[in-house]
Amino acid sequence: MAAVARAAGVSPTTVSHAFSGTRTVAPETRERVLQAAAVLGYAPNRVARGLRLRRTGVIGLASDRIATTPFAGRIIEGAQEVAREHGLLLVVADSGGDDQHESRLLRSFVDQRVDGILLARMFHQVVAEPRDLAGVPSVLVDAVPEPGWRVPAIAPDEVGVAVTAVERLLAAGHRRIAAATTVDDSPATRGRAAGFGLALERAGLDPKAALVAESTSDAAGGRAAGRRLLDRPPGDRPTAVFCFNDQMAMGVYQVAAALGLDIPGDLSVIGVDDLDLVAAALDPGLTTVALPHREMGRWGMATLLGLIEDRTAPAADPVLLECELIERGSVGSP
Repeated sequence: MAAVARAAGVSPTTVSHAFSGTRTVAPETRERVLQAAAVLGYAPNRVARGLRLRRTGVIGLASDRIATTPFAGRIIEGAQEVAREHGLLLVVADSGGDDQHESRLLRSFVDQRVDGILLARMFHQVVAEPRDLAGVPSVLVDAVPEPGWRVPAIAPDEVGVAVTAVERLLAAGHRRIAAATTVDDSPATRGRAAGFGLALERAGLDPKAALVAESTSDAAGGRAAGRRLLDRPPGDRPTAVFCFNDQMAMGVYQVAAALGLDIPGDLSVIGVDDLDLVAAALDPGLTTVALPHREMGRWGMATLLGLIEDRTAPAADPVLLECELIERGSVGSP
């Protein structure tokens, strides 16, 4: 470190701060230090530093269905960006939705002395407090804690998701707006149902008179719900459908095609997720409300680092993020 300091024309303390990030170092000074270190072949001894600070520089991320969820990478990417900015290693583990396996993963993280744990879910849900965290600083991502568990948490504003979608349909002139929703009991289902009704009420429409069809939250469920909503006389058929997610919207597209309905000429459709493999691939492209997975990952990691540094107190309530409307071609005038 002293040799690097001499080569860079700074003090050994500045070299230490440039590598650790514990103090602010001017960008040009940090770059000069890093270049000098590269020339001299110097790298900080993380094991020794970890023993001194009682930290390992490792963060664990445990989730339920990373391998099978298309947007899981966005959460990981957001968390990884912040970890990299602070010179930390992010270790990701997938429980496959098995609670016992997740308990073993969390115990393994604790045994390996990770500095903190991100407990992420691949869809918005309520999480019970694990007994295996053993006091390690922790943050929930895309989930909310059960009552009585005080832990920082972030999730999408599900009510706002539906309000944004339905207000877009209302702005296009639609008044016969239906919903294709899921049978799953989750904060997402309840929040979007509440937002659907709220947006209709604000427009002077009766939510109880709106057509709602429930099914599974996949393309097959979208087809089942779409058939119940659309296979009816023109005067009784909705002119627009708000779908719980993009996969259900794909099923509604398929039913519309089978019935000879043009999108958006005869029917407007709007989804939720901004799932690239679906929303951008449909013809016309699906207008949808994007869930902020990357932003949730970044917030979760930044908040966790604040806990580790004793700079952040656990929030009393979960943070609910606004979600962005992505315009494509599936919404038109009735």
